Amino acid sequence: MKWPVFAVLSAVFAALTAIFAKIGVAGIDSNVAVAIRTTVVVVFAWGLVSVQGTGASVADIPGRTWTFLVLSGIATGLSWLCYFRALQLGPASRVAPLDKLSVPIAIFLAVVLLGERPTAGVVIGGTLILAGAVIAVAV
Repeated sequence: MKWPVFAVLSAVFAALTAIFAKIGVAGIDSNVAVAIRTTVVVVFAWGLVSVQGTGASVADIPGRTWTFLVLSGIATGLSWLCYFRALQLGPASRVAPLDKLSVPIAIFLAVVLLGERPTAGVVIGGTLILAGAVIAVAV
């Protein structure tokens, strides 16, 4: 499968995440909910690595890669903590669109930090996502 298929599957699973998390976070501390979710993700990911037999390559990962993967993990953890708290306090139908502001923010950061040159379609799409999030929350 090519990358667009995986990207669409990611969106489907992210949508399910919002719904399942909204139901699951009811009645418990949002940080406990994140800890449970994170534990499941860790077990699932290492189980996949184990089944694929790719765990031996961990020793060959360069320090720079480790640094950015750790920073990515910290950003993910902070994102999840904020997301679960937002779901606990607000409706999923309004939290999820705001969470998707990550798309135009990622486009902006890709341009500024990675030197990417977005196509007109990427700029228009990012702008529409931004507008959609604002409309979903404000109206």
